[in-house]
Amino acid sequence: MAETSSAPSLLVERRGAVALFTLNRPSRINAFTPELLAALAAAFDAAEADATVRAIVITGAGRGFCSGQDIGLIATLPPEERDVGRILREFYEPVIARMRASPLPVVTAVNGVAAGAGANFALLADIVVAGRSAEFVEAFVKIGLVPDVAGSWTLPRLVGAARAKALALLAEPIKAETAEGWGLIWKAVDDDRLLDEAFAIAERLAGQSASATALTKRLLNASPGNDLEAQLALERELQTEAAASPDHAEGVRAFMEKRPPAWSERS
Repeated sequence: MAETSSAPSLLVERRGAVALFTLNRPSRINAFTPELLAALAAAFDAAEADATVRAIVITGAGRGFCSGQDIGLIATLPPEERDVGRILREFYEPVIARMRASPLPVVTAVNGVAAGAGANFALLADIVVAGRSAEFVEAFVKIGLVPDVAGSWTLPRLVGAARAKALALLAEPIKAETAEGWGLIWKAVDDDRLLDEAFAIAERLAGQSASATALTKRLLNASPGNDLEAQLALERELQTEAAASPDHAEGVRAFMEKRPPAWSERS
């Protein structure tokens, strides 16, 4: 499954405290390959290992965010290498786990189409911003497949069972403004403002307490699997941890002194 192009399938750059990951297979609308997925997992590892990184933005090069799995590439493989379950387990699931468990807030800036695995990957971010021309489409049924990349888990929790089923079964594309209205994404913005808006959000997140941000992600990610009693217990546990942190003490001092807080470095 090697790439034929010499260009890297993922571009990584820094803008202050924000790391930008750009899916970089524009001729294939940034379709996923094992190489691209492995590069994403490595990029998450590197960002988390660098204490100066405090937020991540992910976008796509060219005219679309991501068209999903590179079906054309899969079709060229010998039958013994077309084990879809293995590909999901070895390449997609580590990236899903990295995005969910990362202490860093992740913002996806969706430009153009986000289809199939590309749509569900985008929706795994903590905050999703899309250009007005962007479209989300659960394209799986069109090629005889079922939703993956956590789509069957994410969609009902974001938009409810009725809309999740219609999205998956009808495979109709929905525009960014509809996605915003349904609560599928945070915000639809003008196309020419997409990256500026995504970076403004990421920089705002980067300027907050890293420990409080990480604990908030952990708390909210646990909520769908907990009943009220378990969630209250987790709130109590994580609030106790947050209250004992240097950032809480600094936040209170800054509030009382009417000045911006000087947060601790990310550990």
